Amino acid sequence: MLRTASRWRTGATLLAASGVLAAALLPASAFAATSDNGGAARNPDDSTTALRQSIANGPAKNVILLIGDGMGDSEITVARNYQYGAGGMLPGIDALPLTGQYTTYSLYKDGANKGKPDYVPDSAATGSAWATGTKTYDNAISVDIDNKPQATLLELARANGLRTGNVSTAEIQDATPAVEVAHVGARSCYGPDSASCGSDALQNGGLGSISEQLLDARADVTLGGGSASFQQTAKAGQWNGKTLFDQAAERGYQVVGDAAGLAGVTEANQQKPLLGLFTPGNFPTRYSATTATVGGADLAPVTCTPNPARLSTDLSLASLTNKAISLLDKPGGDGFFLQVEGASIDKRDHSADACGQIGETVDLDEAVQAALAFAKKDGNTLVIVTADHAHTSQIVDSTPPATLSTALTTADGTVMKVAYGTAAAGGSQQHTGAQLRIAGYGPGAADVVGLTDQTDTFFTIARALQLNRDYAALSAGATVSLSATSVKPGDPITATLSGFAGDRQVNGVVQSDPVDLPRTDVLGGAATIAVTAPTELGAHTVTITGAQSGKTVTVNFEVTADGQPSGALPGGTAGGTGTTGGGGTTTAGSLASTGSFVAPMILVIALALLIAGYLFVTRGRRRPGGAPQA
Repeated sequence: MLRTASRWRTGATLLAASGVLAAALLPASAFAATSDNGGAARNPDDSTTALRQSIANGPAKNVILLIGDGMGDSEITVARNYQYGAGGMLPGIDALPLTGQYTTYSLYKDGANKGKPDYVPDSAATGSAWATGTKTYDNAISVDIDNKPQATLLELARANGLRTGNVSTAEIQDATPAVEVAHVGARSCYGPDSASCGSDALQNGGLGSISEQLLDARADVTLGGGSASFQQTAKAGQWNGKTLFDQAAERGYQVVGDAAGLAGVTEANQQKPLLGLFTPGNFPTRYSATTATVGGADLAPVTCTPNPARLSTDLSLASLTNKAISLLDKPGGDGFFLQVEGASIDKRDHSADACGQIGETVDLDEAVQAALAFAKKDGNTLVIVTADHAHTSQIVDSTPPATLSTALTTADGTVMKVAYGTAAAGGSQQHTGAQLRIAGYGPGAADVVGLTDQTDTFFTIARALQLNRDYAALSAGATVSLSATSVKPGDPITATLSGFAGDRQVNGVVQSDPVDLPRTDVLGGAATIAVTAPTELGAHTVTITGAQSGKTVTVNFEVTADGQPSGALPGGTAGGTGTTGGGGTTTAGSLASTGSFVAPMILVIALALLIAGYLFVTRGRRRPGGAPQA
């Protein structure tokens, strides 16, 4: 099955959660004093409060999902040992009170094993799993194994009226941020110049590259790297021949490229979303790189040093997280969904770079601290921290004779040996198929306890935010009205749309010509489209179709020589008359376009006249004194 059923073991989950709660509520005297157990106690003073808040059921107003790319249990332990010591704790990642494990396998796309587990996944398949609740194949971005697009958490949150954000230290087109905003069969389809786009390219009738679809997804806040792809030029569509940066500006985006520009942004919303791209590619890492070698763990241990190329601390992952939260959390708002990725834990693990992966784990930990600080103050925010897949690095006791390794001096003042055994020197270390930690804080966090699958995280978040996942239902009340229904040839007409909440864009056509109207962004379910009347006299129609919901609304108008009504325009009703693309079809005629009150008023008047006539006739048939005639 493409969409997996929940793997929660209900009884085990409840026992685990209740057991943790019971332990937290036991009197202090039931436990050994810190001095009696070697100082290994890690729980902060407010752990009981945090635990109680996290066992609370949802819904949550906000959800912050933080992803450490390639951050398996080993990578977490390596970073903790180095930065804080074996008895220490990562103050963000290790502070979330409710934890579980989840499986991450992907699926085979083709052949005899189609639909069966592929035990070692990539970041595209795993990101698609939590973003859409659907298992898919390696390399796929939020499409199933038959390449059918699957709705994402960010898209659904936007459709439900929530603010949305997407933050990464990678190129914003990289797999993890891409899974929330795009649907392509090849994760390398970054921009219009990417040869891998194939049928997904705009010029081939597809939805476009990841960068182009990102602009369509229209998150309120997008922060990361990857500016190089936005310098590419569209090859089809209404922005054909223009760079994606030009397109973004024309579509109302606030585009910034440095810390000063970001600091100047005080508001981000659907009218003026924020696109902050601060590097052509991925962000530089926190620590300078180390290189593991065969026998390297027997060499002098190293201490990680700051990377002089690192971006300003104003652009650290924690700073970007705080900025995104400040822009998304607005008084009176309906809440927000924010995804944050620490991307280069994975990238430095691939390169057998221990200091690089440690620094990126510490960076993510600081972002988690920022999210938790907000959640504790807000009181109605679910924070989830997890990873996409496990990776190669292992803490070993002795230097492996044939694999790459390195030695580091940790916060304990002792030596930790880290080995990389899935590729030779110069090769890319492999992902592994181990299950991963998932941890939560806030309303609904208890859903992460026990063993789940990565796809369950989609449902945990969708349930916490109470998302309506039916685009067609969200756009069921869509209406279109025209500024005029009788016009002269070539006159301008404005089509005003409302109620297209399930759609990010709409397509339109003047069907009697036919002339395609420009694909138009829908903001809060509303939009306006400029229409030019045909030169041909007679009855015409404008049909608007929601790109995501399939909802179709048709309105009638006529072209006359003098622009005055001819009386020949077909009538219509405001009721649904059919189904198109999974949505409803609504037709309106000369007396009323969809959303108009004129037709209902005429019906009321007609009904009143009929009642008055009936009363007049019946009164005339009554005898004096009220007795009816024989």
